[in-house]
Amino acid sequence: MKRWLLIVLAAISLSGCGYNDFQRLDEQTKSAWSEVLNQYQRRADLVPNLVATVKGEANFEQDTLTKVVEARAKATAVTVTPETLNDPQAFQKFQQAQGELSSALSRLLVVSERYPDLKSNQSFRDLRVQLEGTENRITVARNRYIESVQAYNVLARSFPSNLTAMVFHYQPKPNFTVQNEAQISAPPQVDFGTKK
Repeated sequence: MKRWLLIVLAAISLSGCGYNDFQRLDEQTKSAWSEVLNQYQRRADLVPNLVATVKGEANFEQDTLTKVVEARAKATAVTVTPETLNDPQAFQKFQQAQGELSSALSRLLVVSERYPDLKSNQSFRDLRVQLEGTENRITVARNRYIESVQAYNVLARSFPSNLTAMVFHYQPKPNFTVQNEAQISAPPQVDFGTKK
């Protein structure tokens, strides 16, 4: 009888430790991360077609195209494994490479506004729409990942599940950050000039 009582008490204490919640939230985080990677890959796959279409414009700025190609190469060269989610430095490196590609593509689209023939090219317009849709999908996927990491990290830091986290070495996971946080937190300077 005493033995059964110990087993029941152990089962009750383990059910409140959060172990199963860690497993569920870890899998949820991995799933959300896979969707982020899927959307980044979709964007990377669009870049060669976009660059090829833009190259058709004879006078297009070669430097802009070169930066897009280089940024894509960097972004696809970063090796991403499930361990990336638990390695803040690797996560930061991946995030930085993706940010550089986003910046290069944004610059390409801004510069393309100066080329009427390119703007009227149906292939370019279609690729641009696909790219904009993919950027929206990336945002949605990143938001889902952010939410799943938040739930996991709250569990890892809350009592009593933080004790389970310590015992099983469940560290908080890194999350997306803004690359230029200091710049965007400063209020914009608006100068309309002075009238004399």
